[in-house]
Order: sequence, then structure tokens, then C-alpha cells
Amino acid sequence: MSAVEMTGMPRDMAMTPAVWTPVYAALMFLMWWVMMVAMMLPSAAPVLLIFARISRRERAASRPWVPTGVFAAGYLGVWGGFSVLAVLLQWALERSGLLSSMLVTTTVWLGSAILIIAGLWQLSPVKHACLRLCRSPVSFLAEHWRSGSDGAFRMGLVHGAYCLGCCWFLMALLFFGGVMNLWWIGGLAIYVLLEKLLPMGHWLGYTAGAGLVGWGIWLLVTA
Repeated sequence: MSAVEMTGMPRDMAMTPAVWTPVYAALMFLMWWVMMVAMMLPSAAPVLLIFARISRRERAASRPWVPTGVFAAGYLGVWGGFSVLAVLLQWALERSGLLSSMLVTTTVWLGSAILIIAGLWQLSPVKHACLRLCRSPVSFLAEHWRSGSDGAFRMGLVHGAYCLGCCWFLMALLFFGGVMNLWWIGGLAIYVLLEKLLPMGHWLGYTAGAGLVGWGIWLLVTA
């Protein structure tokens, strides 16, 4: 079944539970990693483009330069690590019956908890400290610049870590809206992009945080 077909299916539709084998776990990891790449790379485009411009300038001046792919590999490596944790969480939730075969939460309290905690994280100082560095690629590169391929890879890791700190609980919302729901995935990707690129991105984060907390409380009250 394609992701498009799964998106249109009811959340509570019964399906045969997956049998977790090493091959299935590897496929789930690839699914999560590809999804993270698709969702996070657009918001990382500014820092990647600036790094590429610096590399072209160094190459034109016959000075040592590093391909942008090295920086991107470090960035994507961080989200690869996150994908491993996401697969482990998915396995644990499925095993405990808290995640359905449609890859959505099965209880109101868990869905509400994900919404509320994601909202509180959106309001936290740590979130906005990470967001500030993600929104300022020039400042990030000036502060963390390291020469050579090893340095570029480490810069990618650091930038990825800041983006992870900024967005990790937003990605946990996939368990609420549906890991295979293309509308939910696309909506989160667009939100992350707007939060990082719009001048009012910080205020967007605060507004979304308040909205998520309110949504979670509303679910608990009306359950």
C-alpha cells in the first residue's frame, strides 16, 4: 500500500500488525530517515547555500576547499541518529499497544501528552536558543567555522544538533497525526520552514506552542 492510499484511510481502521524482523526494522529506519531528510533539508537550505558559496570562492582562489556534501552529511547524520531513536520508540509503542497498525496513537491520554509536551517545548528557552542559531546561518558559520573536511563534517553535526534541539518534539507529533499521513508530514515540514525563515519565526513558535498545549488539554477535557 502506498503512502497516498494510507493517508486516505481512517485512523481507527484495523490492519494486520507488523512483524518486527531485522529487515523490517531496517526498512522502518530508512522510512524515518528519508522522511527526516525531506522535512528538514529545505529549512537547512540557507546555511548549505552560504557554505557552498564560501567553498566556490575558496576554490576559485586556488585555496583548500570542501564540498558542501561533507557539511550536509554531518547534518543528515544527526537526523539519522534521531531516526534510530524514532524506530525504537515506534517498536516500543507498537509492542505496548499504544500505537496502532496505522502508526497513530491509540489512546487519548498519549495523544494529549504528545501535544502538550510538544507545545511546552515550543515555549521553552532551549527551543528558542536553538531556533535563533538555526535562523542565523551567517552567525552560525562565523562562530563555529572549522577548516578541512573533518571541520565541515563537525560543523554539519553541530548545526544538525541545533536543528534537532529546535524540532525534535515537533517530529514526535508524527505519532499523533500519523507517521504515514502525507498531509500531516507536509504540514509539519512547511511549519518548520516558516518558523526558520519568516522574520516572525520566534512568535510563530510561541503561538504554535500555545495552540498545541490548548489542543492537548481540549482532547483530555472532551474525552
